[in-house]
Amino acid sequence: MLHLQRSKPIIHTPILLNFPATQSRLLNTLSLLFNRCNSIQHLQQIHARFILHGFHQNPTLSSKLIDCYANLGLLKHSLQVFCSIIDPNLTLFNAILRNLTRYGESERALLVYQQMVAKSMHPDEETYPFIFRSCSSFSNVGFGRTIHGYLVKLGFDSFDVVATALAEMYEKWIAFENAHQLFDKRSVKDLGWSSSLTTEGSQNGNGEGIFRVFVRMRAEQLVPDSLTFVNLLRFIAGLNSIQLAKIVHCIAIVSKLSGDLLVYTAVLSLYSKLRSLVDARRLFDKMPEKDRVVWNIMIAAYAREGKPRECLELFKSMARSGIRSDLFTALPVISSIAQLKCVDWGKQTHAHILRNGSDSQVSVHNSLIDMYCECKMLDSACNIFNWMTDKSVISWSAMIKGYVKNGQSLTASSLFSKMKSDGIQADFVTMINILPAFVHIGALENVKYLHGYSMKLGLTSLPSLNTALLITYAKCGYIEMAQRLFEEERIDDKDLIMWNSMISAHANHGDWSQCFKLYNRMKCSNSKPDQVTFLGLLTACVNSGLIEKGKEFFKEMTESYGCLPSQEHFACMVNLLGRAGLISEAGELVRNMPIKPDARVWGPLLSACKMHPGSKLAEFAAEKLIDMEPKNAGNYILLSNIYAAAGKWEEVAKMRSFLRNKGLKKTPGCSSLEINGRVTEFRVADQTHPRAEDIYTILGNLELEIKEVREKSLDTLVNPLL
Repeated sequence: MLHLQRSKPIIHTPILLNFPATQSRLLNTLSLLFNRCNSIQHLQQIHARFILHGFHQNPTLSSKLIDCYANLGLLKHSLQVFCSIIDPNLTLFNAILRNLTRYGESERALLVYQQMVAKSMHPDEETYPFIFRSCSSFSNVGFGRTIHGYLVKLGFDSFDVVATALAEMYEKWIAFENAHQLFDKRSVKDLGWSSSLTTEGSQNGNGEGIFRVFVRMRAEQLVPDSLTFVNLLRFIAGLNSIQLAKIVHCIAIVSKLSGDLLVYTAVLSLYSKLRSLVDARRLFDKMPEKDRVVWNIMIAAYAREGKPRECLELFKSMARSGIRSDLFTALPVISSIAQLKCVDWGKQTHAHILRNGSDSQVSVHNSLIDMYCECKMLDSACNIFNWMTDKSVISWSAMIKGYVKNGQSLTASSLFSKMKSDGIQADFVTMINILPAFVHIGALENVKYLHGYSMKLGLTSLPSLNTALLITYAKCGYIEMAQRLFEEERIDDKDLIMWNSMISAHANHGDWSQCFKLYNRMKCSNSKPDQVTFLGLLTACVNSGLIEKGKEFFKEMTESYGCLPSQEHFACMVNLLGRAGLISEAGELVRNMPIKPDARVWGPLLSACKMHPGSKLAEFAAEKLIDMEPKNAGNYILLSNIYAAAGKWEEVAKMRSFLRNKGLKKTPGCSSLEINGRVTEFRVADQTHPRAEDIYTILGNLELEIKEVREKSLDTLVNPLL
């Protein structure tokens, strides 16, 4: 048996992280050179430059290098490049598998595939055909069927190119087709023979063969056994036809197999996969016997379809019936509790899992961490995380996400640093989870580092990560880099989320002209504007005071694109009209809303009333807002300021007294500032900084300078000759 040994990297030169844009240009240049290289000498020169710039661990470029050497007949060099990678990813495995098969190295290709599976990775739909060719050449029937089983689980058997490769492999082995030729000459009354054919047909994806057997059995008045029905139901699951599922279910009942637990379970699983919860629950309730698998199928179906309460009720019924839960019970139940954010249920379920011994799997720990974070119980989540001895990248990502979601961005950033120092390689999900933390603390340098890090790992080809980086750069004020990332994507590759993100970024930065240009470009592309698009456009109008343009977009949204305005859209329109002093029009818009306005709408209306403090609309808006948010001190203070502007000092005193008696205080504002990689927070009248005296001295000087500039401007307006 051949053995592949991974060599240590030859060069250990520390890599200096270049600025992302510069590094991107260099990567693109090297990639173009690889594509155009057609001589061994030139390729080796480019390879040397590739190592010199520290890209010898870059998966994208290394996969191109593997292909280039193979195309020039140097498969040995391709293998050396592959073995030099410390932690090869899916792209690299696919590249070496393709080239090994091309050169007839079937045994070595299957060995690489085994290494790949051991790392919980699988080839893509374009590489699987090469694996099947290796199986055919190596005459390894059992191994080929094992791989077939894996790809069925992964759903790759639906791709035409994979299905064709499968057919070619089985044709070479002359297994299934020869069996059917014998079947056509033989009576189906040999039930064992027909059942084995349907089983093999199910495994090989030959649905036509299964139906052929089934039809002949019915024609010869032979009652199919439970195994035949199960194989047929498995095939129907891939057809996504609820009508066909019901027909086979009826035939099973007529065939007096309705009491067979195996058939019952297969039908229930089929209804669940086809998202027919009503039929699934009806069948579940009629089943005289229910084992753990049956309960798990129904519980998972409710969780998957977003019905957490029904999932938990069924879980309670399962416990009362005396059926012991397992891993496949715990995961959907924990997910449902996270959706409901029910702390008591979470603690009880956690204790139940511990009693049943279902907590041995890392997937359960990860789900518990996510559940406790959703329930705002970070201490419990942290305890589980610290207790775990086999943390996966998902564990780290779940904990980081929990800290970010609960407003502990600095802690999330520290945990991310610890993750890297512990040698855990972040995936794109972890990066997307940590980016909002960097936005919250204003750590632009950390964002740049993460961008470079993701490029080094070859993750920037993922649209979701690119969009997250775009949004992050925009929120950190680096709109130029956000625009650069946007323009680097091809027009056909820009999805709706990317268009909306860029429009919203320019809207928040007050660049209304760029917003409108992007909107016009978007309409000419394949993406259709949605509610988020128009929210960004209306925000741009609010920030720029473009009343008529805002009204035009609001009308176009409903009449041209059929998008129903949400609370946010009405809030933008109220804000736009209110800032322009059109209080009456804003009030009329609120009164005619087709949905009941909430605090997001009443808030801007009350703020707009500051310019018209005597208006009765202010008190009306304040009354609605206070009813919705009775513990929000900001609403009372805003109303107090409106009373003060109107000269109603008795009302002001009442408001202040009410706030004191209720113990309500406005949450002080907080600003973060990053200097030399260190983030510092500042609050109103904050004296905790060690150089607070110097800071306030400089702040006082700035105020004096601003005052002088303002006075000079006023003098110029009064006497232009000065």
